[in-house]
Amino acid sequence: MSIQIYNTLSKRKEEFKPLEPGKVKMYVCGPTVYNLIHIGNARPMIVFDTVRRYMEYKGYEVNYVSNFTDVDDKIIKKANEEGVEPSVISERYIAECKKDMEGMNIKPATKNPKATEEIGGMLDMIQTLIDKGHAYPAADGTVYFRTRSFKDYGKLSHKNLDDLQGGNRSLLVSGEDQKEDPLDFVLWKPKKEGEPYWDSCWCQGRPGWHIECSVMSKRYLGEEIDIHAGGEDLIFPHHENEIAQSEAANDKPFARYWMHNAFLNIDNRKMSKSLGNFFTVREISEKYDLQVLRFFMLSAHYRSPLNFSADLMEAAKNGYERIVTSVDNLKFLLEKAADAEMSEEEKQLVTEAQGFETKFDEAMDDDFNTADALAAIFELVKFVNSNAKADSSKAFLEALKQEIVTLSDICGLIVDKKAEMLDSDIEALIEERQEARKAKNFARADEIRDELLAKGIVLEDTREGVKWKRA
Repeated sequence: MSIQIYNTLSKRKEEFKPLEPGKVKMYVCGPTVYNLIHIGNARPMIVFDTVRRYMEYKGYEVNYVSNFTDVDDKIIKKANEEGVEPSVISERYIAECKKDMEGMNIKPATKNPKATEEIGGMLDMIQTLIDKGHAYPAADGTVYFRTRSFKDYGKLSHKNLDDLQGGNRSLLVSGEDQKEDPLDFVLWKPKKEGEPYWDSCWCQGRPGWHIECSVMSKRYLGEEIDIHAGGEDLIFPHHENEIAQSEAANDKPFARYWMHNAFLNIDNRKMSKSLGNFFTVREISEKYDLQVLRFFMLSAHYRSPLNFSADLMEAAKNGYERIVTSVDNLKFLLEKAADAEMSEEEKQLVTEAQGFETKFDEAMDDDFNTADALAAIFELVKFVNSNAKADSSKAFLEALKQEIVTLSDICGLIVDKKAEMLDSDIEALIEERQEARKAKNFARADEIRDELLAKGIVLEDTREGVKWKRA
């Protein structure tokens, strides 16, 4: 079965056909970095990382780009409150975001562009839009996109321009009197006191939010891409505006497939700071292994609303630990298993175990149904627990273990704990080892080296410092 993707653009499932055979160009809208990321941010990160992992498992080479919005009103406000440059705030929270992403086992993107490093491309695209009649500068230097100049506006959100004219305020900003049409939106805006700004031929100012993703996607993936993804709250106006800008500037379709994950609720209510039901990923990490959060996020289909609660997190913890325990049991049996070839009965059992991989693939091929994919892993775990015995051959036990680990890894779940350590944990132990050596506590330094080696981490002392690699 080929991969079927629900395309927000067409409102139906479609067979995935990449622009270039064997390759996938994928752009996922990233966070605005003014604070620690919350669990609402975590859902698209986990969901689309899993989509990427499955694509790679199926043999695709995935170019995965996800941006950081590092210039924004919230960043500027926080910087002014602390008396620092906005870049200090954004760099601080980019680093914190990456820590949380590592804890959730999010694979590093091929590229994480920052808005402030792409201003030149934004100025070029804005000028192109002006030259083509799709944008215009106002008297104060604000540049607006002429929404009605793009005849397909509304095709993603399935909104009608005339209905929007009737009162939707999502596109409206200060300076309405300068607009040719109330529905026109900002591409470039003049600087204000205390804000960062860049020079342009229109005014000293900074870009509107929507233009950055159009420009970064084009630079790192090309004018037309395979998949554009994000939370459903971005469908309108952000993604709708991206389509208008990109297709008006480039004269070709922007993205073939649009994927959007549903909202995350807290105790059956929309997550909100005002309601006091707002949790950061860091807060969750104080109570749970972030692998549990990942398991929880994948326990429902990405297009279904997901309710976060203590009870559901406990259920996710139990489910995740069930898989880890099965792998631990296999490792225990492997330590004492005979180094012999599989019997005919064991070969037949391995074939049966591979049938669960087929179930897993069928679930993931059907618009990345991770809930059913996890169910297939649980069926495999039950099968393994029933058939792995103390007298099983090492080859048989290894084959069963590999089946569980492979499928779990596609979901980004680390179930072979001994085989994996977070980079941050490794670096912390290396730093402790360096301090021990400085204190001439060589016994502790050697102990740390041996501990890392036992976990598959090889250290190399060089003139430039300590280097490490996974064995």
